[in-house]
Amino acid sequence: MDYDEQLKRALSEAPDVSEGSDRFTVPDPVVRQEGNATVYENFAETHDRLARAPDHLQKFLQSELGTSAQLDDKGRVRFTGEFKQRRVAEALDDYVESFVLCSECDSPDTRLVTEQGAKVLKCDACGALSAIPDL
Repeated sequence: MDYDEQLKRALSEAPDVSEGSDRFTVPDPVVRQEGNATVYENFAETHDRLARAPDHLQKFLQSELGTSAQLDDKGRVRFTGEFKQRRVAEALDDYVESFVLCSECDSPDTRLVTEQGAKVLKCDACGALSAIPDL
């Protein structure tokens, strides 16, 4: 296999990474009070945009907010207790900082992988591996 063939093969197998940080925006959480609970209405949109499993994001948020939470059949999360939109947004920002953005190049093109038995954040843009906190 010559160089050109190897290059074409490598480029076809490489993940698509777009330039610019303005392409990545985290949706503002839409929350509403429902009795003694706070409902995170656009939770499905949020975890889709972050490309993370809903149970991982839910577990982090309930830990940060110090409460229990349930995912309903409509893709919303219901937290026990009353939480302002600002508090949920701060917890979401902490999640993005810890589990989405690359610590080396600040790219959102990352994924959670297991390397040598430990979960780490792997950047598809620069290839960096970063330790992540345990949940």
